Order: sequence, then C-alpha cells, then structure tokens
Amino acid sequence: MIYVDADACPVKPEILKVAERFGVEVTFVANSGLRPSRDPMIKNVIVSGKFDAADDWIAERAGTGDVVVTADVPLAVRCVANGAQVTGPTGRIFDETNIGMASAMRDLGAHLRETGESKGYNAAFTQKDRSAFLSALDVLCRRAMRADGSAG
Repeated sequence: MIYVDADACPVKPEILKVAERFGVEVTFVANSGLRPSRDPMIKNVIVSGKFDAADDWIAERAGTGDVVVTADVPLAVRCVANGAQVTGPTGRIFDETNIGMASAMRDLGAHLRETGESKGYNAAFTQKDRSAFLSALDVLCRRAMRADGSAG
C-alpha cells in the first residue's frame, strides 16, 4: 500500500504511474476534496479539518510493507518508527539512519523562522525533483515488497 499525504502533493500522477507498475494500492489522504477515481486500486480518504488529522490517519495505518509519501517530517518520523518506507515529494528518503537529523533540522528551521532569523522560503519544485521522486518511489516500493514478503 502507498499512503499519500495528499494535501498539496505535487507528485500524484507519478505515484499512480509507479503504483500501477508494481500493482499496489494507493490511498490519498487529505483534508479537502480529491478528484475521484474509478480505479479500484485508488482510494481517497477525506479526514476532518482538524490539525494533523491526515497525518494521524496515515500514521495509525502505515507500517512494514507500506510506503508513505509526505513532505511532513513529523509524520515521516512516526511512519519510519512504524516500519514504513517513507519519501518526500522531492525524492528525499527518510529512514532510521537520517530521520533524527531531518527532525532536528526541521525544528531548527522552525525556530529560526519564529525568531525572524530566516524567512523560510521553500525552493520551487523542479523537474529534477520529480525525477528524483520517481526513482526514490521505485526503490521504496521494491523495499516494501521485500519487507512484506510480496517479492523476492
């Protein structure tokens, strides 16, 4: 299963492409409307507007054998702890070797923005990011299938 933190996710078409190739289900989770799909392998879940409702929904379900796509580092921390394979939309893979540093850097960035030391501008999403994401998702789907016992 691929779980997607779908609000503002820029790589939905790429996720569907990779999921189809691997024959895995995709669940898009969002606080607002999603485009419906007739594909039985695609599920849309609309959660309440409560802060972190989508994150909570994903974190409660994702585990070994699953892939999670999110730009949200705290959600990535929770999913890595549950054994899921996690990547951001730019292809950054989060795992037990780097999630602590990713979390610390996120907290530092938040602190710098709060104190006015940083404006907190995010870089534009590029074709290079899209390509890196496709590669990372492919790798993580293979890992998840091995972890789940679905592939050799």
